[in-house]
Parts: sequence; C-alpha cells; structure tokens
Amino acid sequence: NPIRVAERVAVLDLLSKGRCEFGMGESASITELEPFGRSMDNKREVFEEAVQAIIPMFKDGGSEHHGKYFDYPLRNVLPKPITKPHPPLWVACSQVDTLAKCGEWGLGALGFQFVSADAAHAWVHAYYNAFVKRQKKLADYKTNPNIALVSFFMCAKTDEEARERADGETFFQFALKFYGASSGRQRPAPGTVNMWDEYNKWKKANPEAHASALRGGLIGSPDTIRKKLKKFQASNIDQVVLLNQAGKNTHEHICESLELFGKEVMPEFQGAHPELLKWKEKVLNREIDLEEIDTTAFKERFSGNMAKIKTDGAKVQAAE
Repeated sequence: NPIRVAERVAVLDLLSKGRCEFGMGESASITELEPFGRSMDNKREVFEEAVQAIIPMFKDGGSEHHGKYFDYPLRNVLPKPITKPHPPLWVACSQVDTLAKCGEWGLGALGFQFVSADAAHAWVHAYYNAFVKRQKKLADYKTNPNIALVSFFMCAKTDEEARERADGETFFQFALKFYGASSGRQRPAPGTVNMWDEYNKWKKANPEAHASALRGGLIGSPDTIRKKLKKFQASNIDQVVLLNQAGKNTHEHICESLELFGKEVMPEFQGAHPELLKWKEKVLNREIDLEEIDTTAFKERFSGNMAKIKTDGAKVQAAE
C-alpha cells in the first residue's frame, strides 16, 4: 500500500535523524508477487504508478491519486520525512535493462547482481547514458545519480581463512536462483522445502561450482580484496554494498571482517572518492561522453559465478 510505505519511510527518516534512504523495486519473483495479487506481466506498470502515488505524499499538505491500480482521495499523509524534499530514492535491479531504466527514471540503481568488473563497466555506461541522454522521470522528485552493486564479502588475514569463514555465503545465491530461475515460473508449495538442506545437497554435489562462486566475491585477504575493488573503482561504480551476513557466518567473524577491512582497505578508497565525484560531475554536465557499450553479453540475470549454480525450484521434492 503506497500510503503505508510513505508513512514508514517518513517514520524511519525521523528516527534516524535524516539518514533514511528509500529503496523500491518491482520484484523479480512470482513468489513475492502472488500474495499481493500481482503478476509478472504487469509488475512494471504497477511499480511505476506506485512511485507516482507515493512521491507527492512526502510534500507538505495533502495529495490524491486516481490511477489504474491505486485510487486515493485527498489526504495529508503524516508524518513527513526530515529530509527534503524526500529521502534519496533507489530502485533494486538485477538485470542491465532495469538498471538502464533506473537511469532513465533518474533514480539510484541498487544492483542486486553479482557482476564481474567487466560487467560493472558496461552497467555504469548503460546507467549514466540513460540518466544523461534519455531521462524521463516518473514523478516530481529529486534525482539520485548513483549506482551501487552488491558483492559477497569476507575479509580475513589469508584467502584460505576468508573462504572458510564465508563458506555459507553462496546460500544467498542459491536461494535467489532457486526462486528466481525456475522453469515455467513454478514454485514448490510454501512450507514444503527446507532451503538449507537443499543448499547443502547442492554444495556437496557441486564442490567446484561452490568454490568458484566463493572466488567471485570480495572474499579474501586485505590485499586480495584491494585488487578486486580497484577493478570496480576503475569502472566508476559509486558504491559497493558488502554482503557479509549471508549463510551461517558467526557474529564474531563478521565483526572481525569489518574491522580488518576498515583498518587496512577502506582508507585508500575513501581518499580516492573526490576523484569519482569529479568524474561524475563531468558526466552529468555532458563534459564526458560515455561510450554506448553493447550490453548483450551482460543481460543474463544469473550470470558470472551465479551461472554455475544449477537448480530448479519447481522440481525439488517436498522435504520430509
């Protein structure tokens, strides 16, 4: 419900004293859509109208919306966020076409995709070219020119120790593909599958694919992670979201990982951030014309190391 979402975002912004960032998404799985009476066929249309309905609610005074999917009379939705005109707006995306659409909408792109540095380079060009050359906002909001990509993360003194501690992180990838890549959009009945058991069966049967998936993220020693981050840095990614808490990782290992990263890796990249901002300013002012890269090779949703994870959720037998 757009009204409830607007209320919750405003409350969170108030409680956090203006540190809320508002991430939205149209969903990528029928598992998420069906309980709300939505379908894969019209989810983009519903999402776009939801954005059009929500944004005016953040402004002082009342607003109303009369559309195909939502119909609200004039009401003053309270509370209002501290951040004016509203918290920064993001859209979750797992495919390059949606990411480019984020640029067209003028919204930040939160890339829930575990891409390579080469793919990241193409994604950045697709996003900023759409933002600068083909922007068509959905409503009257403040744009947010930013692109962030998710990466698995575990930092330890050695690569071997990091991979051992991150052993369960591929569970996140397995679950995404289990629910997002089943043939015919079919799903096992709710409550009939133990995902952790299915994941461990897959891991035992596919040790090479599991090891390869672990090598793909920001998992390793400070030196290893630094080298991988420099590749993303060269692509002009604005942010890398560190997914540290997937699988059965311990709280102690997560804290140690963050502390080691913060001490030995982060300062170098923080120091280089002003250069990224200068580059972005030139791109937005069209002083730099980015190449229109063919993104065909990067259109597969489950690409890179995720392609090695083979599962069909529709065929999984009910757990005993």
